[in-house]
Amino acid sequence: MSKATGKGLFLGIDIGGSGIKGAPVDLDKGELAAERSRIDTPKKATPEKVAEIVAEIAEGFVDEVGADTPVGVTVPAVVHHGVTRSAANIDDSWIDTNADELFTKVLGRPVVVMNDADAAGEAEVHYGAGKDVKGVVLLTTLGTGIGSALFLNGALVPNTELGHLELDGKDAEDRAASSVREEKDLSWEKWAERLQRFYRHVEDLFWPELIIVGGGVSKHADKFLPLLDLRTPIVPAALLNEAGIIGAAWHASQSS
Repeated sequence: MSKATGKGLFLGIDIGGSGIKGAPVDLDKGELAAERSRIDTPKKATPEKVAEIVAEIAEGFVDEVGADTPVGVTVPAVVHHGVTRSAANIDDSWIDTNADELFTKVLGRPVVVMNDADAAGEAEVHYGAGKDVKGVVLLTTLGTGIGSALFLNGALVPNTELGHLELDGKDAEDRAASSVREEKDLSWEKWAERLQRFYRHVEDLFWPELIIVGGGVSKHADKFLPLLDLRTPIVPAALLNEAGIIGAAWHASQSS
């Protein structure tokens, strides 16, 4: 646990398209240890501008987690050995940025960066709906796009990006993301037809034991999950919008 505080607290920061959120996390309980801080994501969300905001959020929690404890940060991008290889809902200048090095330099402490859906998945597998589930577990986040996190016996297979599977000649997320439902004013029933196509395809590829559905729309899971006809149990995420922060903090704890 944290050598800086001895409290078992690590800081998680979740970078999203509209906001950057962070909080110290009690990893014994898998919950936030203080009220989260949120700052709007800048319109031109370059790595340098985002790093300044991440540093500001981190500085606000020095009393809780100390000044030297590793920080976990999520980004909406493929992250390969600390380098962001794609950019979703953030500036294209993120592509091929060594985010681990950038954040570590700006914050003046160790920082580990991971994909945002992978972080949410880590939280759900260790503390939420996927806890103690053996075999293959898949988390998907339904939001602006479709994020995914794949686990085998609790171990992450990173950067799966299943929202970019081709379905009916299009990226799956261009057909079935929550944002598409809103833009096209689809009924829950019509949207569920598109989700059915996506989830049936995914379960045919991976044969999971469990599918977990996250993202903001998961709080309305009762309106669309019962409409799906799958052989795999499919359940809403337990940690909702805190999952990214909790997963990022857990990931940071593994690096210390």
